[in-house]
Amino acid sequence: MNDDERREGARSDPDFEERLRELLAEDAYTIRPSPAPYPAIRRRGLVERRRRVAAAGAVLVTLAAMPVGAYALSGGGAGRGVATTPTPSVSATRAPSPTPSPTPSGPARPATEGQLLDGITFEQAVEGLEKCLAYDQSHSRPPEFDNDLGTADSYRIILAMNSTGDSNASGDGMYVVAVQGKPQQTRLICRISDGEAVGLNTSSGNDADVIPDEGPVFVDPNNGKLYQQSVIDRGNWKLPFRWGLIGTVKPSVAKVTVSYGDSSAEAVFDHGWFVASGVLNEQVTLAPHIKGYDADGKLIYDSDDDKYYERTLP
Repeated sequence: MNDDERREGARSDPDFEERLRELLAEDAYTIRPSPAPYPAIRRRGLVERRRRVAAAGAVLVTLAAMPVGAYALSGGGAGRGVATTPTPSVSATRAPSPTPSPTPSGPARPATEGQLLDGITFEQAVEGLEKCLAYDQSHSRPPEFDNDLGTADSYRIILAMNSTGDSNASGDGMYVVAVQGKPQQTRLICRISDGEAVGLNTSSGNDADVIPDEGPVFVDPNNGKLYQQSVIDRGNWKLPFRWGLIGTVKPSVAKVTVSYGDSSAEAVFDHGWFVASGVLNEQVTLAPHIKGYDADGKLIYDSDDDKYYERTLP
């Protein structure tokens, strides 16, 4: 059918023209597709953008977690490939570090070797002190008596000597006496028997605790265990008996002497403390007799005149 025949048919059929318009409209719809769904595309784009950001963040976290040396092995900069033969970075060198110079540790030695008695070495005294402090940590005390004694390296050992066992403390052993800080700070007397700490006596204080009318020599009120045996054995002590005596002195004191039964000794001074010792060969009922002298030899202290000193044994 040619164009003239179509036109003639359209004029003879009134509905033909309407059907033709519908057909042309359908063909046009087929040729021009529907508009793209923009909201769906925008959502897909946002999701993809977030995925890329998350991936980039994961890479940054991985790099941050890698050590500097590992980053150096991968090349480090842009445009560099991964090294097939890694070169260790500076932080991965195996050069030995310099050996630090030794630093002093442990308790301080006594002022004189004569304060380590009966063949006891300084190393043995240190070991005894450490056992005493461990003993203190392993035994609980009432809160009002709770006082951290610190570590061994904060002490000075001022006396180590044999201890004679008695009815109250069986077995021989040794005593270790150590002080911490000033004379008014911490003092401990510990007994070691069979390699174990079996008893500990401590005292502590500060400058404000000084007795108002205290004399130039002050005998430690708790050092009786160093120069006497058990009261149960009074008059029947084991002899010979190694005894010791400690206390504090003021700067005005130049000399301290101690007499005890058939023995006598001149004390040594050690950072504000005096330390005396001897060997007793007879039964006694009187405590050691202490005298203090100034630089001119003048008697400035006598324990017989000291109201705080107990002159007889219990």
